[in-house]
Amino acid sequence: MKIKNICCIGAGYVGGPTMAVIAQKCPHIKVTVVDVNAARIAAWNDDDLDKLPVFEPGLDKVVEEARGRNLFFSTYVDQAIDEADMIFISVNTPTKTYGKGKGMAADLKYIELCARQIASVSKTNKIVVEKSTLPVRTASAIKNILDHTGNGVEFQILSNPEFLAEGTAIEDLLAPDRVLIGGDMSDKGKQAIQALVDIYANWVPQERILTTNVWSSELSKLTANAFLAQRVSSINSLSVLCEKTGADVNEVAKAIGMDSRIGSKFLKSSVGFGGSCFQKDILNLVYIAKTYGLNEVADYWEQVIIMNDYQKNRFSNNIVSTLYNTVSGKKITFLGWAFKKDTNDTRESAAIQVADNLLNEQAHIAVYDPKVVEERMYADLDYLNTRSEEENRNLLKVKADPYEACKDSHAVAVLTEWDAFKAYDWQRIYDNMLKPAFVFDGRGILDTQKLEDIGFVCYSIGKG
Repeated sequence: MKIKNICCIGAGYVGGPTMAVIAQKCPHIKVTVVDVNAARIAAWNDDDLDKLPVFEPGLDKVVEEARGRNLFFSTYVDQAIDEADMIFISVNTPTKTYGKGKGMAADLKYIELCARQIASVSKTNKIVVEKSTLPVRTASAIKNILDHTGNGVEFQILSNPEFLAEGTAIEDLLAPDRVLIGGDMSDKGKQAIQALVDIYANWVPQERILTTNVWSSELSKLTANAFLAQRVSSINSLSVLCEKTGADVNEVAKAIGMDSRIGSKFLKSSVGFGGSCFQKDILNLVYIAKTYGLNEVADYWEQVIIMNDYQKNRFSNNIVSTLYNTVSGKKITFLGWAFKKDTNDTRESAAIQVADNLLNEQAHIAVYDPKVVEERMYADLDYLNTRSEEENRNLLKVKADPYEACKDSHAVAVLTEWDAFKAYDWQRIYDNMLKPAFVFDGRGILDTQKLEDIGFVCYSIGKG
């Protein structure tokens, strides 16, 4: 089965970069990314590559090479579906905010809408690929919709979860640890699996392409994110103990990370994990476990989220207690708003919760982030609905220059591990801050000894 036309529904953080790389590596395949958000599609088509809606190192070069050749971005969803041999579904699956499963289950309404649209438009047989992160057994629901509301068209459903880390997404796509493809084990299902294997085989070694049944593929995605988040919460829990006992969490992490059974990755203590996947996927896992009556399993994974929230709140509480138990009217500078470096994504960023806590104490916050725009920061705060929009804009100011953001501050809090922060002229920052000048390194990226030599009072997570 040769694939000539691919359609991807959803032009977000996953769909855009993934399809761009497929188009770059498969110039013989036409790849069309569609979205109902006209502004987002316009940004993908903008001649100024700095205006792409997703910031990822290297993405601009991939888009520049393939766009207009065999990579297209469009709002004509029906047309792209009709022409496609293979359709990727890459729409948002947020945590439900209503009804059954509220606060835990994945909201699948966008997935269902996609399935119904595919069914109504399709006139020829299609391979439908789940690219969004979905709860196990979602494929059966999609297939049920396609088989019973279609036009007599035959569909094969595949699960092809993404394992991208924001900030290194292009690198992850070009040289993945593995590509996971799950499908039906029937003859036609195996043919569909092979069709997708053949696409990735244009640049991914065969030994890195793993095929499974569809249920294993769906569950593997949730499990991978749960295990990574678990490691972060584990080391963060020990950071508290390190601070109480005089140990250094970085030294502990290095010592245990040298054990080949443990490894060194995801053992960096911080103010907490963020991003679109970790919390959402763990909550989904918790909900699935509870649905099957596996309460002990659910409690185990829910503790990962509890520890993450604790770490964020502990960080903001420490700022308040260090600044003489009051931050009312005091200016505190945030360096970073994105949930991690090398991305403009702010979903579940630790900065949001820390800011909310401090604003509730009537602190004044100045924020600098090299990639996150002002509108996004205010939208993040407004979504919490803790204060009025007017209060948020009065209490939090977004600055275009980091030194201006730090001027006349009582304290600087590092919330994102942007490399540039380490190279700042910290003497200049100190000279223009109120004294005593405090630094709260929530990402553990600064040389606190050098800062203390300048005159700063420093706090770095996990150092006693």
